[in-house]
Amino acid sequence: MLGLYVHIPFCAAICNYCNFNRGLFDAELKARYVDALVREIAEAPRERGPEAADTIYFGGGTPSLLSPDDVARIIEACRSAFRVSGDAEITLEANPETVTVPLLSGFRAAGVNRLSFGVQSLRDDELIRLSRLHGAARARAAVANARDAGFDNISIDLMMWLPGQRTSDWLESVDGAIALAPEHVSLYMLEVYPNAPLRDEMARAQWSQAPDEDAEAMYFTAMARFEAAGLLQYEISNVARPGRESRHNTKYWNDGEWFGFGCGAHSTREGVRWKNTSSTTEYVERTMRSGSTRTDVHRLSPDERLGDALFTGLRLSRGVDLDAVGARYGTDVWGRYGAQLQPFVDEHLLTREGSRLRLTRRGMLLANEVMAVFV
Repeated sequence: MLGLYVHIPFCAAICNYCNFNRGLFDAELKARYVDALVREIAEAPRERGPEAADTIYFGGGTPSLLSPDDVARIIEACRSAFRVSGDAEITLEANPETVTVPLLSGFRAAGVNRLSFGVQSLRDDELIRLSRLHGAARARAAVANARDAGFDNISIDLMMWLPGQRTSDWLESVDGAIALAPEHVSLYMLEVYPNAPLRDEMARAQWSQAPDEDAEAMYFTAMARFEAAGLLQYEISNVARPGRESRHNTKYWNDGEWFGFGCGAHSTREGVRWKNTSSTTEYVERTMRSGSTRTDVHRLSPDERLGDALFTGLRLSRGVDLDAVGARYGTDVWGRYGAQLQPFVDEHLLTREGSRLRLTRRGMLLANEVMAVFV
């Protein structure tokens, strides 16, 4: 089934490392934006009638800055335009400082059944360094608030390889996250973009990121601790309790299809990829004029589709079934790429078992080198 992604670009403050499509919250613009979202969803292409979807994902930005009524309107628009399954996974990203039990109860009543908290760290010094608005205590309280509001599917985001972060600092956040008993955790290595304010702050304060071998130790040790706690790795950057893997994000790695709504949202459908205009105001104006918001429309070639299926599929711990992908795209995958992939097998970065090819855990840290074969 399709996935439906809804982008909410508003934030209460802009984090110094962020490179996402976002801007400061504006109540008037937010109201117009929600109207535009509902209209775009209603006008989604339906040449064959309403299509089936089983996930809705509110990403951002900070979607928890919406009101429960806003979220309910958007979910209802999705249900009206698509055949959304009764057991659909409906995720809302939230920042810990934005939530209360009444607000979370409102989101639950609106139809949200999964929360993804942008915790990033459970150390106050690191949160200050990242210009986050919450502290570690507020992050813990937000998870407790979510439980009180009835949520039984909670994900936590953590960031490693932060400026000045030692392995022991990182593992303090890992152990703290485990103590919160989430169903899912996403782990990201901080990437400091050239135009990010954090880069300048690092230079002024003479902060540096740990050596590569320390980053490797952070990753391996965290994965071992999560596994011991019953959170099993299913993708390079994600662990979950069995059956609690992100159904929406798995579409991205399983060669699935999705519609993206809102400014800057990406879509992939029937071999065509496009994104919406990035400007929030331009998106609203175009949508309310019933104009197209699409930019960068690209019809993927068969080679591009094959490469994408292999590139994204290898992110999963189970890897890819070369025979299944080959049948889908009419090619002998190993015959085509085997000579380039064999050295990675020899170096124990890849494992080939019958028709299944997967990255080893060490290979996951060097995944970009392996996946460059398919680009």
